[in-house]
Amino acid sequence: MTAQLHPVALIGAGPGDPELLTVKALARLRTADVVVYDKLVSAEILALIPPGAKRIFAGKMARRHYMPQPEINALLVKLAQSGRRVVRLKGGDPFLFGRGGEEAEHLAAHGIPFEIVPGITSASGCSAYAGIPLTHRGLSHGLRIVTGHTEGDRPLDLNWSSLADPATTLVVYMGRTTVRELTRQLIAHGMPPDLPAVAIVNGTRPEQQVLPATLATLPEVIEGLDLAAPTLLVIGRVAALAGRLAWFGAGQTVSAPSAVR
Repeated sequence: MTAQLHPVALIGAGPGDPELLTVKALARLRTADVVVYDKLVSAEILALIPPGAKRIFAGKMARRHYMPQPEINALLVKLAQSGRRVVRLKGGDPFLFGRGGEEAEHLAAHGIPFEIVPGITSASGCSAYAGIPLTHRGLSHGLRIVTGHTEGDRPLDLNWSSLADPATTLVVYMGRTTVRELTRQLIAHGMPPDLPAVAIVNGTRPEQQVLPATLATLPEVIEGLDLAAPTLLVIGRVAALAGRLAWFGAGQTVSAPSAVR
């Protein structure tokens, strides 16, 4: 007799604060038989997994994969085919630099039902907890979100001329290892070196740090930080509001990186 197939829930866990989980995400966690989770899922969120549910770590860091993506894809299919209720728990949102689309494609190709439970992505969650509005009248009329991560040692391949716009906010995920190239290219393509910037470390979590900088000084500001700590880079005039709108955590900056331009 073929086991009943439950939809695999691809869930966004948000940036870390467990209270930012959606109601739907929490409901799926509470009924899970097995949870496959990533490195960036906070301990507080993992604590919400039922005691009887099996946990499988599939964590990733820049250039270090505990479980390669093809193995994760195959594992999700195998677990679903066993008839168990499977949750794939990912930091942030599964469809924004979370490779959730690849996992959904693999499930669909093998006839496995699935559902997507969006999560609060780091760009909105961490910037809000740092006191940085991503758009603000008179400062930023748009938003660009890119990843600083590259495969192997390949150089960053971004549309630098388009990104070097001081009238929009640029948010960079996974930019720790490529921050020097990132800032060099942006300045070379016309972005002001003194443009405000902020590095948000462990955003939305009790240990959150908000480190003010300028575009030119950003590499030095984040050098020496723990590579394992999730870090988001926010570049643009709105970054200068972080000190003025600080509201969360002892590590929050109390002075703006520079005057609002």
